[in-house]
Amino acid sequence: MNFSEIVRAEKDEGKEKHVPYIHIDKGHKEGKDIVRVVVGHEVPHPNTVEHHIAWIELYGVKKDNDQVIHLGRAAWAPVYSNPNVRFQINQINDFKSFHALVYCNIHGVWENTLER
Repeated sequence: MNFSEIVRAEKDEGKEKHVPYIHIDKGHKEGKDIVRVVVGHEVPHPNTVEHHIAWIELYGVKKDNDQVIHLGRAAWAPVYSNPNVRFQINQINDFKSFHALVYCNIHGVWENTLER
């Protein structure tokens, strides 16, 4: 089995919204921008012990050599927190795309990409 067979994308979406929303916000300092990743941007994802988003990971692909950089991971406890994370990215202009992976404890791993 390949990862492409287990990682889900927008085409697989059902009534619960799992696809991570990726957005770039300008930071307060030059070259220190924020990449925000949210699950449930338009329709909230359940946040119960039985059904929740456990973690989000962010990857960037560099412009000059296509190197994949793991930029960070955030994990949550169900009920007490929500899957909404901000990653401060130094030298954001070095990246041509950002890729987010999220894990729902019932529906598995989901992905989305933001091309720049």
